[in-house]
Amino acid sequence: MNIAEVAMKRFTAKEYDGNKKIPEQQIKDLYTVLRNSPSSVNSQPWHFFIISSAQGKQKIMPAIFEFNHERITNASHIVVFCAKSPITEQHLQNLLVQEEQDGRFATADLKKKTDEGRRYFVGINSNTPEQQLSWESKQVYIALGNLMLAAKTMGIDSTPIEGFSTQKMDEILNLPEKGLASVVVASLGYHTEHDYNAHLPKSRLPEAQLFTFM
Repeated sequence: MNIAEVAMKRFTAKEYDGNKKIPEQQIKDLYTVLRNSPSSVNSQPWHFFIISSAQGKQKIMPAIFEFNHERITNASHIVVFCAKSPITEQHLQNLLVQEEQDGRFATADLKKKTDEGRRYFVGINSNTPEQQLSWESKQVYIALGNLMLAAKTMGIDSTPIEGFSTQKMDEILNLPEKGLASVVVASLGYHTEHDYNAHLPKSRLPEAQLFTFM
């Protein structure tokens, strides 16, 4: 399948087969997709909790709304997407050090301009903690989209989950102490034959209503 066919065939899984697990190499490939997701000014303002054990799933269950429980327990893997809260000086310095180690700066001036540019965009989106978290969440959702599309190319189903309490999730995972805040959750695995959404035709608005060509 080409990428357009993958996008057309992808659907949100509603019911997972609890007996099927994602092969180790494929889940590692999905970690690579997450790690390499783009973000504004390469801010990488995220952290991902990967949950595959029954104990881990039960631990986060009090934060999950009841109608999503089976999408947690029967999925192969769960990803809790978190944002840095707040973006710290240490994080900004860590990014710069990593970029330099990875050979992104041909000159000291380019390094300086990269740092200044990133700080500018972080600054204009950080007038309040709420504004900063909102900006970071946009970056996190880019990673979520990357993950779901990549998963489908491997024949892996996914479910984006907003049906959970961020406050409870933050408490359960001690996120404030880690400088993090939960944003969204995703299930990964394989749908059952009885998953009604797997058999429904895809429904999207027509191109004429969605695109303006100039």
